[in-house]
Amino acid sequence: MKKTYKITIAYDGTHYYGWQIQPQVKTVTQTMQNCFEKAFGKQIKLLGASRTDAGVHAHGQVARFQSDLVIKPEKLLFAWNNILPNDIVIKDLQEIDKDFHPILHAKQKTYIYTIFTKQPSPFIARYGWHYFKKINLEKLERCLQIFVGTHDFASFCTDVPKEKDTVRTIDSITIEKNKDWDAYKIIFKGPGFLTHMIRRIIGACLHVSSCDMPASYLQQMLDEKNPRQHLPTAPAHGLLLDKIDYLET
Repeated sequence: MKKTYKITIAYDGTHYYGWQIQPQVKTVTQTMQNCFEKAFGKQIKLLGASRTDAGVHAHGQVARFQSDLVIKPEKLLFAWNNILPNDIVIKDLQEIDKDFHPILHAKQKTYIYTIFTKQPSPFIARYGWHYFKKINLEKLERCLQIFVGTHDFASFCTDVPKEKDTVRTIDSITIEKNKDWDAYKIIFKGPGFLTHMIRRIIGACLHVSSCDMPASYLQQMLDEKNPRQHLPTAPAHGLLLDKIDYLET
């Protein structure tokens, strides 16, 4: 009889083409499944909560899998971690109810985008975007708040089929200073996000807040629902999936 497990994973996405399995490229899911088979001689299929893009990092990705292995969760965790590459770590592994769904039962996801305003140390440069232009932080705050609430984000997403709903809710967007890195963290919280949505919002808001363009232009772009708008998209390596909170099931 198969048991269902929930795992929480951290990974450096630098050398991966995202979370989701893709043909002929290295992904986090495929790497983890291959390592499981190598360690235990059995195949599994991981279902992740968020399809992070190529180069995006995670501190709290959540996934589900099933297995008929007769082994204690702590031993399974140890053996699997022992064979994974150094840029992927399973932080927690626990048996859970078979009805648990990492996507449908997610209550809120927290993403963090890191902005370096000065040349960063090479040891942390891959985890944030060094933005060379001077940023008006007060204006940046105003720009970001335009996107809080429920909106049609068609103008700020990528590769969405026409039949897919592009309405999403952002619960909050806040800016915090990361004193250790001499950087700013832009924290997004919401039930779910579209492809490239956070990165397109970040790129657009930084562009507007570092030039003479009015913040109201972003509202205009949001209202136009045009995915081909010309505002820049922030690079993937500055984005981190920090954590996912779940409904009680």
